[in-house]
Amino acid sequence: MAAKTTHAVGVDIGGTGIKGGIVDLAQGTLVSDRVKVATPPGAHPKDVLGAVKEVLGTLGVTDDKMPLGVAFPAIVKGGRTLSAANVAEAWVGFEAEKFFEDGLGRDIHFANDADVAGVAEVRYGAAKGEAGIVLLTTLGTGIGTALIHDGVLVPNTELGHLNRAGHKKDFEAWTAYSAMERDELTWKKWAERLQVYYDHLEFLFSPDLFVVGGGVSKHADEFLPLLKLSTRIVPAVHRNNAGIIGAAALAAD
Repeated sequence: MAAKTTHAVGVDIGGTGIKGGIVDLAQGTLVSDRVKVATPPGAHPKDVLGAVKEVLGTLGVTDDKMPLGVAFPAIVKGGRTLSAANVAEAWVGFEAEKFFEDGLGRDIHFANDADVAGVAEVRYGAAKGEAGIVLLTTLGTGIGTALIHDGVLVPNTELGHLNRAGHKKDFEAWTAYSAMERDELTWKKWAERLQVYYDHLEFLFSPDLFVVGGGVSKHADEFLPLLKLSTRIVPAVHRNNAGIIGAAALAAD
């Protein structure tokens, strides 16, 4: 009987940065430095593959002894990317998993970035042991979402792209952390937009817990107390490492 895998590699591809690390699967923690490189301008497949190779080389991962998971900001079905948020249009309908496997010369597991962040929080973080419906939202360049019911992921929810009634822009364009920066909003003004968004999610899904991830979650004390919701809302435990940890965990499965 093969020995149980104790470590796996996670790579989290974002619109601005590509991060990677080696993960202890028992603890859900990084056992290496977190390596980060800039996402190549335009984020075309060939250039992104080159950046992922750079991350793996820096981590010293040169073989396929450890499972490798890759998280990506797109709808992912059967290894194909069906959307392109903050990356090149070439990813739409692209055989991404096969492209990376051919380019890296090894098996990988390829998944949506918000989904893997949700998995990290369910297995090792703020949603561990939570029954019912957990809705994770990552507030960053865009809004990623992961919907989890009794610990089971419902993949590829794109709830950042829900339409705002009477408006041309979707919630992501108006409510992501990038919108706060773009429109130079105070925490209070941004929280007013978040209130509208989370009210809408509450109405649609009646969740038992909201988990807020993304880099801005380290400032959760600035904006979460300003929200008035029926649902508990807590910051993610793993913040910007959630994509790495969740991708590694899914690859090990």
